[in-house]
Amino acid sequence: MPPVGDIMTGSKSFLKSGHLPTLFAAFLYFDFSFMCWVLLGPLGIQIAKALHLDPAHKGLMVATPVLAGAFLRIFNGIMADHFGAKKAGIFAQSVVIVGLATASILGVPDFNALLCLGVVLGMAGASFAIALPMASRWYPVEHQGKAMGLAGAGNSGTVLAALFAPALGLAFGWTHVFGIAAVLMTVVLASFILLAKDAPTQPPKQTLSAYLSVLGMKDTYWFMLFYGVTFGGFVGLSSSLSIYFHTQYGLAPVQAGYATAACVFAGSLFRPIGGWLADKVGGLRALSILYVIATAALCAVSTGLPTLPMALMGFIIAMLALGTGNGAVFQLVPVRFVKEIGVITGIVGCAGGIGGFYLASSLGFSKQWTGSYQAGFLIFAGLAAVACVGIQIVKHEWRISFSRGYAEGAVRV
Repeated sequence: MPPVGDIMTGSKSFLKSGHLPTLFAAFLYFDFSFMCWVLLGPLGIQIAKALHLDPAHKGLMVATPVLAGAFLRIFNGIMADHFGAKKAGIFAQSVVIVGLATASILGVPDFNALLCLGVVLGMAGASFAIALPMASRWYPVEHQGKAMGLAGAGNSGTVLAALFAPALGLAFGWTHVFGIAAVLMTVVLASFILLAKDAPTQPPKQTLSAYLSVLGMKDTYWFMLFYGVTFGGFVGLSSSLSIYFHTQYGLAPVQAGYATAACVFAGSLFRPIGGWLADKVGGLRALSILYVIATAALCAVSTGLPTLPMALMGFIIAMLALGTGNGAVFQLVPVRFVKEIGVITGIVGCAGGIGGFYLASSLGFSKQWTGSYQAGFLIFAGLAAVACVGIQIVKHEWRISFSRGYAEGAVRV
C-alpha cells in the first residue's frame, strides 16, 4: 500500500490539474440525464398495466431508449468534437426537456407514442458522449482514470430513477413523472451553463469522414466489444430489473424499484473505483478479472435463484463487476485515442448502448417465448466470457503500443 503522504500528494495533484467546476457540471449533467434515460424501466410495471403490454413489448419498451441512446452517442460525440462539448450539451439537454414536457402535457396514449418517447429519452442516454470528453480534455493522462471515473459516476442517476419514479408515479400518475423530470433537467441545464467550460485545448474541426476514420482501426472494435459487455450489462439490467423482480418474485412497483436501486447503486458506485483501480494495476489486468466475475454472476442468476435475497446478491455482484469494468475500459480509451476522444467515446458508447438494448430486449423475448429469463442471461454471460478471451488476445500488443509517446510510468494498461 502506498504511503499516506503519496496518496495525499496524488489527490492534491489531481485537484490542481484540471477544472473542478467543469468536472462537477459534467457529472451533474450525466447523472440527471441517466435518470431520464431509464425512466421507463422503474415505471414499466405501471405503464405495462395501463397499456396492457405482454413480456415482449415490455422488453422493447425499456430497450428502445437504450438503442436510441446508443446511436445518438455517435451524433453527440461528433457534435462535442466539432462544436465543443458545452454547446452540444446545451442542445441535447434542451431536446430532452422538450420531450419530457410534451409527454407530461399531452400524455402517452399507446405503445407507438411510448416508443417515440423512448427515442427522445435516448438523447439523455447520449449525454455520455458529451460529459466524458468534456471532463477528459481538462486532465493529463495520469489522471484520466480518476477524471473519467468521477464524471462517469453519473451512472448513479439510474439509482434516482429506481428509487423515486415508482412512488411518484403512484402518487401523481406515471405521465406526470416526466413533467417532474423536465423541471429537474431545467435546473440542471441552468447549472451546466453557469459551471461548464470547454478545455482550452480542443481538437481541430474535421470532416465527417475524418471523424469516422476511427472505424478503420481494429482497436475500435475491441473497445466496442469490451464496453458492449460492461456498460451494456449495466444499463440493460438497470432498465429491466424492476420488471424482473415484479414478475419473478412478485414485488410491488415501489419495492421492485428499491430492489433495483440496490443493484444499480453497486454498479454506479464502483465506476469511479474502476477508473482508480485501472490507474493503479492497469485496465487490462482489472478487466481480465472483472469479466470472469460478471460471467459467473450472470450464470448464477440465470437459474432463477429460489429466494429474493439470493437473487439480490447475484445481481449486486454482477453489477459491481460491470460497473467497475466501465471505469476500467474508459481508463484505456483516452490513452489510445487522444485526438479522437469525442467521436470514439460516442462510438464505444454506442456499442455499450447496443449491448444494453440486446440484454433488455432478449430478456423480454426469452420470457415471452420460453416462459423463463434464463436464455437471455446465459447468452449475455457468454458474451462476457468472449470479452475475457479478447483481453488475453490484445493485452501484449496494447501494453507495448499504448506506451509510445508517453513518459515511462505515466499510465498503466
